[in-house]
Amino acid sequence: MLSGRRLDLLDPSPFDIEIEDIAHGLARVARWNGQTIGEHAFSVAQHSCVVEEIAAHIKPGLEPKWRLAALLHDASEYVIGDMISPFKAALGVNYKAFEARLEGAIHVRFGLPPKNPAAIKTLIKKADRACAFFEATQLAGFNKKESLSIFGAPPAGYDLVIEPLPAPIAQQRYLERYRVLAQAVGLMPAPDAWHTE
Repeated sequence: MLSGRRLDLLDPSPFDIEIEDIAHGLARVARWNGQTIGEHAFSVAQHSCVVEEIAAHIKPGLEPKWRLAALLHDASEYVIGDMISPFKAALGVNYKAFEARLEGAIHVRFGLPPKNPAAIKTLIKKADRACAFFEATQLAGFNKKESLSIFGAPPAGYDLVIEPLPAPIAQQRYLERYRVLAQAVGLMPAPDAWHTE
């Protein structure tokens, strides 16, 4: 990793995971394997920020730690890339177990339980599918009918116009969002925490 960490993918340690590495990697991983319109790919970093926003729209008052879980829902892709669900299924249980170990280490690193509670997992999946609906119709060439049949309708009252960002900007926005949520959860001191006046 660019941070200097060496992550053992077969036995990942939370101590070898840094948010800067995650943000850097996710900003350079393209959703839809890059098969989208526009000058820039829609990155997993940008997608993750939108999913966190949609989760909070679906469940107003969502605790910051679960918003952080939504932001980190695809964090493992910073080292393993973004694979479509049918391909993950075709790889079998070993891949799923591998991915689960990495996700668990990421969660522990950022003060979350290794596995999300079922209700949070369901909420994040719903937000993820809503984001995919907008991505499919605006970037990946799907018509609205196709997207509705595959992803379902986005939540009522939520609309999105996607403008894919250059990787450095997507990385910066992901880090900014992480810092806000990490501070709310108590993982980072407030900017003036050491101020003694």
